[in-house]
Amino acid sequence: MIISLSILNVNESERKKQIEDFMKVKENWIHFDVMDGLFVENKTFDYKVVKEINEYCSFFKDVHLMTYEPFKYLKEYKESGTDQITFHYESVKKEEITNIINQIKDLDMKVGMSIKPNTNPQEIEPYLPYLDLVLVMSVEPGKGGQKFMESSLEKIKWLKEKQKNNHYLISVDGGINNETSKLVKKAGCDVIVVGTYLTKEEITKDKIKTLI
Repeated sequence: MIISLSILNVNESERKKQIEDFMKVKENWIHFDVMDGLFVENKTFDYKVVKEINEYCSFFKDVHLMTYEPFKYLKEYKESGTDQITFHYESVKKEEITNIINQIKDLDMKVGMSIKPNTNPQEIEPYLPYLDLVLVMSVEPGKGGQKFMESSLEKIKWLKEKQKNNHYLISVDGGINNETSKLVKKAGCDVIVVGTYLTKEEITKDKIKTLI
């Protein structure tokens, strides 16, 4: 199972050390939570932070756009070192989805789609053949440190069944710790996005081991 480190709640002054500590363990992913203050309440960083981190981190970089108009800065994210763009199903009009997927692929990035807790995964079934990742939000997007919603487990199981005929990875984001990571792994998750559980103190090999 891949561990994707979310830097959402990491202070800028501690960011490089946290990431370098994470890189000592094994090759995993870095997860960038980009918020525009409109699609979700909070506002965070943009592609400039991806570029900054790309200068010293070679890990796979997954940018999670919790924004309206996710197509707006795709080129800038690509040039900054982004490997995958994950956009929200709920943030765009249905008639725009195929176009956005193609735009991301044309820039030679992988494409992910995220769904909120209240979204039924069956809604995105038509797009599954074109996705490299499906991100299940197990908390309401926009804030770190929330409690894991167990309703996400049934979504993961459904996506696991559909995965047999597709090539996407299943990821989960929100409230992941040493207990919930075991639940989502059993349900069929391939990637866990972990923030507060790892970043609230020094990241160590032993701490990471508790997740898998």
